[in-house]
Amino acid sequence: MPDLSLLLPLVAMLMVIGAFAGVLAGLLGVGGGIILVPAFFYAFQALGYGGAQLMQVCLATSLATIIVTSVRSVLSHNRKGAVDWSILRTWAPGIAVGAVLGVLVAAALRSVTLQAIFGCLGIVIGLYMGFGRPEWRLAAEMPKGLRRALFSPAVGFMSVLMGIGGGSFGVPLMALHNVAIHRAVATAAGFGVLIAVPSVAGFLLLDISAPSRPPFTIGAVNVPAFLLVIAMTLLTAPLGVRIAHAMDPKPLKRVFAVFLTLVALNMLRKAFW
Repeated sequence: MPDLSLLLPLVAMLMVIGAFAGVLAGLLGVGGGIILVPAFFYAFQALGYGGAQLMQVCLATSLATIIVTSVRSVLSHNRKGAVDWSILRTWAPGIAVGAVLGVLVAAALRSVTLQAIFGCLGIVIGLYMGFGRPEWRLAAEMPKGLRRALFSPAVGFMSVLMGIGGGSFGVPLMALHNVAIHRAVATAAGFGVLIAVPSVAGFLLLDISAPSRPPFTIGAVNVPAFLLVIAMTLLTAPLGVRIAHAMDPKPLKRVFAVFLTLVALNMLRKAFW
């Protein structure tokens, strides 16, 4: 049984992380993973955990929370008729295959390599959030045939390597292919389920060494982090939604883009120096 002097700070940190992630998710519509992965990483490091597999624990635990939040989100959006099931059905096999490949690759990489990957992709997402325009288009419809066969696994693969759901890559991809933003957000929630379920199943089978394994970790999923974050996000996400309706979230989205870019740069710094 871990010492209370370790458990109490862990619980406190995870409650703050979950509350923060919930407010931002409600306020800006961003997925929790893009916040949770670096937050888990810094929290676990502050408590003395490190080693070559710490990022695997952060990715797996983040993806476990995404199962719950994405299912709730897609059901909520579906009640409003916003989910594009034709996109979801045709993209599902490729996304799931990419997610499984992502687990296999993540399991074989060292934590510093995964930090570098998160940092690089995080910068790309931050720049798009900060400078992207609603009118940008790559094509008039979603990719089909060979292009879909390439894009769909790439979405699942990259999302698992970052520990995130479908929003960060799926929403821009659909918006750039002429899908209305409310349908893109709703459908990307379904992407999150397709990414998180197979990847978490794989991560639960991963053997994590003691230096990288916080208390009550099953496979690579830290159970206290999962439970506390889910509980806190359920409480605080509605607060974020109320704030979003009371003010213009666009300037805040740009501030968050800067914040995310700085976090990603710091991940790169920790990976290489």
